[in-house]
Amino acid sequence: MEKWSNEIFNTPSVPHSNTPTMAATRIRTPARSAYGFALYEVLLGVAIFAIGVVALGRAVENCLSASTIGAEESTMRQILSDRMAEIQAAPGLPDRGKEFKIKSGYGVVKLVQKSGPAELVEPNNTRLNGINLVTLTAQWERGGSSQSKQIKFYVYRPG
Repeated sequence: MEKWSNEIFNTPSVPHSNTPTMAATRIRTPARSAYGFALYEVLLGVAIFAIGVVALGRAVENCLSASTIGAEESTMRQILSDRMAEIQAAPGLPDRGKEFKIKSGYGVVKLVQKSGPAELVEPNNTRLNGINLVTLTAQWERGGSSQSKQIKFYVYRPG
């Protein structure tokens, strides 16, 4: 059995004594793979991170695109709504056909108005006169493709 000594006092240590002793430590050299990450591990981590960043970028792009489309659709609904209010407030019959060009933040919007008798009939075959069906269509370009939104409503003018 090997005995260890305290190098400070150079005296043998006695078991169960009050003499301070130094713990014997042996330095173990770790295996070669424990020194750090290998290059392929780092490259794999960077690749996973890059895929995540690209996916996040596409998600943000889709959100921005959806937000822009929603704002554009809202603007077109507002244009149609404004024209509908003008037609309903104006005295007399609406024009049979009319076309407007409206400048908006999304380019020029072509607003087409068509009107005609609604030709509505009651269940007892009584014809309803003085009611016109008005169709408003907004047409515009988004990303090189034609877009449109349409509303139809009735306007009653007695007489």
